[in-house]
Amino acid sequence: MTAQDDSQLFAPLLSVPPDLKGAVILVTGGTGSFGHAFVRRLLKDFSPGRVIVFSRDEQKHYAMQSQISDPRLRCFVGDIRDKDRLKRALAGVDIVVHAAAMKHVPIAEYNPIEAIRTNIDGASNLLEAALDRNVSQLVALSTDKAASPVNLYGATKLCMEKLFVAANSYSGSSGTRFNLVRYGNVVGSAGSVVPLFRKQRREGLLTITEPDMTRFWIGMNRAVDLVLLALKEGRAGELFIPKISACTAAVLAEAIAPGVPTKMIGIRPGEKMHEAMITMDEARYVVEYERHFVIEPNFPWWGQERRTDGNSVPDDFAFSSDRAHQLNVEQTRKLLVELGMMDD
Repeated sequence: MTAQDDSQLFAPLLSVPPDLKGAVILVTGGTGSFGHAFVRRLLKDFSPGRVIVFSRDEQKHYAMQSQISDPRLRCFVGDIRDKDRLKRALAGVDIVVHAAAMKHVPIAEYNPIEAIRTNIDGASNLLEAALDRNVSQLVALSTDKAASPVNLYGATKLCMEKLFVAANSYSGSSGTRFNLVRYGNVVGSAGSVVPLFRKQRREGLLTITEPDMTRFWIGMNRAVDLVLLALKEGRAGELFIPKISACTAAVLAEAIAPGVPTKMIGIRPGEKMHEAMITMDEARYVVEYERHFVIEPNFPWWGQERRTDGNSVPDDFAFSSDRAHQLNVEQTRKLLVELGMMDD
């Protein structure tokens, strides 16, 4: 992977968008940060027939409907742990984007059964309901923490990836198409350290786990682009990964709050020093494109041919946050300004 310049930090991931005109699209976890951005993009740019937001939080449904006034938006209160409710919600649905999850690492460590019931059992319920309802395609959101996981959240997301890849063997070549995306921390999303640092900047002290810890960063628009790319180009059982940059915790802190004192608090339970998007063991299945990678399924039981339009990567290739293009303070600040995270 070649080094990135500033212009590539904001370059779109897809040049030709998918044709979603008239489609009925359901988004699980649709009241979350990604769901809000994705639903707004769908309604603005793609002329869908309906967009159904599936979430268990009625208050968030109410808030979302207050913010988005569009007759094509439907809110369906439900939990992915409830297979019958999912099956009812998927009646007449063409496309599913699966964004529902328990995602906070320390909370998942303390509540492992709850994380398993949502992230694994919920995914199983969803794939079975999608198959039963003859959904055309499903794209699920994964995370860099699923690559060589050390915490429960990452382990549940790895299980989710395996479930959706294998689901293509149930649907065959003409049934539901299941694909995934895997990306890093979304700047400014719920639970992100960026809003925390901005708050602590005003208080005069930033808490940092480890100064040399690195993390991938992606803007919400590019996260949405990645899902749209998977909807357009995903064949079956493929995992789409964007080429994005990383930075250290110290660089991020200096970019957000220059000169503000910091306090080291150490790594929290379940955290890594560095995250990975692609492990060395996955390299043999990776196809590289200009702005993204695709990890092909290890065993395409449904008879899918390998991709021939991209490039292979070396056998010792790995895409990790300590080996990716590292943003300096100026580039990090520019990224935050571009994404509206440095407005005060």
